[in-house]
Amino acid sequence: MTMKKRKIKYSAIFFLCWFALLVLLVDGLLKFQTLVDYFGSYAVVEITLLLLVLLPTLVVYRFTKEK
Repeated sequence: MTMKKRKIKYSAIFFLCWFALLVLLVDGLLKFQTLVDYFGSYAVVEITLLLLVLLPTLVVYRFTKEK
């Protein structure tokens, strides 16, 4: 399986931007402890945040067009 540089580049850029936005949102506006109190479990919040970063990144990687 050969990895395409363009796909990896776009996915990496998207990952960094999306991760930074979620960090700003979770740590700055919503407060992580508030989310843990709301959902009741530290693990649920961590897994949800990881999926919110990884799944869109994989979608961008998958649908990036190659010429």
